Amino acid sequence: METIDGFTYISNRIKEFYPEQEGLYYGTILPGYLGGNDPLDGVEIWKSDKGCPHWLYVTYGFTDLYTDDEDDTDEDDCDDTDNDTIDDSDGSDNEDSDPVSGFGFELTFRLKRGDEDTPPGWPINMLQNLARYVFSTGNTFDSGHYLNANGPIALEADTQLTCIGFLTDPELGRINTVNGSMVFLEAIGITEDEHYSMMCWNGNNFLTELTKHIPYGITDLSRTTLMNQPDFRRAWEQGVERDGSSTGVLCLTELAISLENDKGYLKLGAGHIEQILTLLKARIGKDRTFALQGNDAVACFESAERPNTDLDDIALIISLTRENLNELCQLLKPHTGLYFMKTMPLTIEIVPTHIRDNDGNIVQTIE
Repeated sequence: METIDGFTYISNRIKEFYPEQEGLYYGTILPGYLGGNDPLDGVEIWKSDKGCPHWLYVTYGFTDLYTDDEDDTDEDDCDDTDNDTIDDSDGSDNEDSDPVSGFGFELTFRLKRGDEDTPPGWPINMLQNLARYVFSTGNTFDSGHYLNANGPIALEADTQLTCIGFLTDPELGRINTVNGSMVFLEAIGITEDEHYSMMCWNGNNFLTELTKHIPYGITDLSRTTLMNQPDFRRAWEQGVERDGSSTGVLCLTELAISLENDKGYLKLGAGHIEQILTLLKARIGKDRTFALQGNDAVACFESAERPNTDLDDIALIISLTRENLNELCQLLKPHTGLYFMKTMPLTIEIVPTHIRDNDGNIVQTIE
């Protein structure tokens, strides 16, 4: 009796929804486990008219594709490293009690289709780059996660989509294979302000709301931000107020701390103030901790009945009451200067934020 491998499980799952179509498979000439530069075995592309005409890209390689006798390569041990943010959401699709296949997911990507007869090739490179990140760091993706691409998701394209959100694919979902369970995670192109807004809420909830306005989460390089649409923004504001934020840590390059004579001092960049204030209200307002992580310093905010500042190794612990939080949110502005709190011994200095390109050149200064 022939054994069905993980590869076939993935292929069969897609064919359930596109039975009259053959996918266009782009295999890697030399996959990563044989010494090549591309971690994935390949990417398969399908035509879909659901939502709107689009190309559906599906990866093969994050999960175990073959049975033991077909693939006897050793699995690398990878240690987790820090992401740009830490999301403590409990909306994960992974269930620790169930055996998973490989990393437990394959990626999908849905790109709006025009008049072209053949699918664009750049999403294949993007998906391989995401795979390089996962295979080199051991950091995996899950539904509700997000990633800053630090530039257009399609290189050289004139698009506002510079970040990626991950959501369980609304069509392919989760399956069990011979090698364990796996989920199809859709990579959705989002704008920078959508990325920031997503961090201030819950990733799953934000992207679920997005799919109400963009069916199937189809990426359209020409679209503008949803944050300018009143009904979407209202849903976001209500969500932040109701749920708070699942982002527990925000990493910054401009952060300095000190404590002298029981008086705390913080230095922050002007370009991050609005986001920090939104996150503080969404975290401290829900009695959750929130931390700013710098290169060699940490500022940790916590809800408390009495205000206090304390220095613990490299961390400045800032205990805020509701009164302190309200004053801080009213006091701080995204402009350079010194801001002195009246309800607790804390001074905040706002310095310019320099935005640099990939070569390290300053392209914008926020002050």
